Amino acid sequence: MNLNCLIVDDEPVARKVLKEYIEDIPFMTVVGEADNPVKAQAILDQGPVDLMFLDINMPKLSGIEFLRSHKALPPTIMTTAYAEYALDGFTLDVLDYLVKPFSFERFLKACNKAKDYCRLKQDATKNRPDHENYFFVKCNSRIEKVFYDDLLFVEAALNYVILHTTNGKMIVYLTIKGITESLPGELFIKVHKSFIVNTQKINSIEGNIIHIGKAEIPIRQNSQDDVMKLILKDKMLKR
Repeated sequence: MNLNCLIVDDEPVARKVLKEYIEDIPFMTVVGEADNPVKAQAILDQGPVDLMFLDINMPKLSGIEFLRSHKALPPTIMTTAYAEYALDGFTLDVLDYLVKPFSFERFLKACNKAKDYCRLKQDATKNRPDHENYFFVKCNSRIEKVFYDDLLFVEAALNYVILHTTNGKMIVYLTIKGITESLPGELFIKVHKSFIVNTQKINSIEGNIIHIGKAEIPIRQNSQDDVMKLILKDKMLKR
């Protein structure tokens, strides 16, 4: 499996070290960097991140405050120069706590732990019973069942979203952010501020346009490389 990683640290040198370490590990890929949690949240909103490396002392919001203020953050490894925050980190269920400067050997040990955790989580998702493969939404005066496999893509429309399914369209009073947090990240990716796609339903990608059936869905500007990494993962055959 491949882990998409986000680095959150206000020190450029620290981010550089983490990026170089990650690039030396075959099962990990850097999909984003941020120098504070506010910018990190914007990256997290764009698509699934499997593992976050989070510093503690940062401007605007500390790493600990960031963890406490959000319920749906990815598995996290703390990276900090302050050992005294270790207890706070583990009470927030971080996977590991690395005290700077840490060796590559120590870093690799933490990453292997993260890989094992994510594999167990992925296996649990694959083995979930059929009754967890759908959700309900209220559409007009009816409560409708929607199977994940029938949902092609989601489109934002003011205070509503349009669910494009194999059976047609459904206009639902939800926000794009709300439905993003509810859909399984291993299947659905937010490729644009107004679009979420089911990666299993993509027919082709041409430039910054995703084709699903007859629909053409744009990839957000300046983020094509990151989106492509999330979509293709390890599925792209190479020469």
